[in-house]
Amino acid sequence: MKAFYSNLRIKYKLIALIAIMMLVIGLVTYLVMRFTFQAYDEEIYKQSATALNSASLGVEKELRGMERLSFAIATDGQIQSYLNVIKQGGSDYDNFLTATNLRQRLLSVGGFEKYVLSLHILDSYGREYVQGKNMLLSSRSRIEQIATETARLSGGITYIFPKLEDGDAALIAGRQIRQVRNLELDPLGSLAIRMDMARLFADLAGPMNEGSGTFAILEENRQTLYPANPAVELANFRLSTNGESGYEVREIGGERFFVTYIPSSYMNWTYLNILPYDSIFRKTETAKQSVFVIYLIVFILVLLAALWFSRSVTGPIERLSNRMKRVQLGNFEYELLPGEKEPAMDEAGLLHRNFRIMVERINELINENYVKQIAIKDTEFKALQAQINPHFLYNTLESINWSAKAVGHKQISLMVESLGYLLRSSISGKEPLIPLEEELATIRHYITIQGIRFEERLDFRTDIPAMLTGCLVPKLSIQPIVENAIQYALEPMIDTCVISVSAEERDGRMLLSVSDNGPGIEQDVLARLQSGELVPRGTGIGLRNIDERIKLLFGDTYGVEVGEHEEEGGGTRITLVLPIEMRDRHV
Repeated sequence: MKAFYSNLRIKYKLIALIAIMMLVIGLVTYLVMRFTFQAYDEEIYKQSATALNSASLGVEKELRGMERLSFAIATDGQIQSYLNVIKQGGSDYDNFLTATNLRQRLLSVGGFEKYVLSLHILDSYGREYVQGKNMLLSSRSRIEQIATETARLSGGITYIFPKLEDGDAALIAGRQIRQVRNLELDPLGSLAIRMDMARLFADLAGPMNEGSGTFAILEENRQTLYPANPAVELANFRLSTNGESGYEVREIGGERFFVTYIPSSYMNWTYLNILPYDSIFRKTETAKQSVFVIYLIVFILVLLAALWFSRSVTGPIERLSNRMKRVQLGNFEYELLPGEKEPAMDEAGLLHRNFRIMVERINELINENYVKQIAIKDTEFKALQAQINPHFLYNTLESINWSAKAVGHKQISLMVESLGYLLRSSISGKEPLIPLEEELATIRHYITIQGIRFEERLDFRTDIPAMLTGCLVPKLSIQPIVENAIQYALEPMIDTCVISVSAEERDGRMLLSVSDNGPGIEQDVLARLQSGELVPRGTGIGLRNIDERIKLLFGDTYGVEVGEHEEEGGGTRITLVLPIEMRDRHV
């Protein structure tokens, strides 16, 4: 596979690379979307569970209130006395008065509760006494059910589910009334409180029932407790809650629902919040499908763009390769093919232009008989070289020197000898570093010439420790500075100008200074000398050139420092900071 990929053409490599990148991007997008939708499910569950938990707490609070109300009614002394009178028997008139008082007492004790539809009391003979805002006489089967359920718990609270066939959709909180006086606990009858479940759940679970959501309660054997006629068929609904809250996506009646459930901590009930899955996640499903379609379209467009891009890159290279083959066959004519445009200004276009220039120049060389031209150029070069042959100059200076000695002109002889030494030292030798003593010899010959010119106005001094004379310094690094001192310090002065060259060792480095007692160099002139903008007369080597050579040879920690000379009336001091390096350690 590696060899196959290596031998592929560049445009196919580009297409493969872009395709792999798009596939990786698609995979990452799929994983991100999957994580996002899962987080969306979790967020819906949190919101649904929060609302469901709030509703369940409210429902159970009201149920506990009904439990306290039923206990208060069942243990009320007046109600128990009325039921005791009825149980002992009496005339019809007495029983009528007792029943009237019993209903009034029921009304005063609990008839005005918010979620109470009606209060029912069954005496020991099975007769029913009703009081409330929505009084509904119970059927005989309902009365028997109430009496049986309340008697089973012997005074404990029980909840009796709605009985739709009797037209009663209310939840009943029932309790057996037992004789409290003297702790006899004899049954006196039964109490049934019909609860207004519709109003209760409308107040507490109203937001969940808005729109397409459904709030429901399942009792222990998974029968629907509320609502009595649910919009969602829950007859065979089963949840493996294990006493824990959670959510599931369930299919009920051929439809998918997002079901959040919370078990009751007070009753054997399970609270449900049922939301149609398709209506909630329709947008997310549409988003998934849209993203897939868009990605597929983008993938195709990117592949087409990659094909076009690869052709635009490799096409000029292929055409250049064909032209190179033609040159190999001896065809040096560069011309555009039919329908071919001028190359662009990109890298491939530059290759075409450079190749065309190269071919044209080769063609010119062949046509101009380059052998003859090279011979002519070589002859001209040798003739020019002979005119400036250093040996010719040395011989000429030596002749002038002997002539000056013959006639007794010692100054001319000294100047010629010094000039010859300077000439030899400047053009001989290829070493960039020379010992300090050789550089000082060059300076002395230079001073010899200048001393004859300026006579007593020039006072040149040196203070070089013997241990530093063997240190290596850049060639022609001190002489240009001395030349600058003569130009900018000696020439403007009338009095004697003292120019001194000194050296000292400090912190493992050599400080080689050239100082004078002249008027100093103006700041603008000094800045122009350091920047190389102003070229001094003579050698033409400026401070910037010397500083750059030192840094190039030894590093940025070394170089040229410029300051004022504090001794002998001021002036200028230029210091070369150099490492202490001897010839035997220099490579």
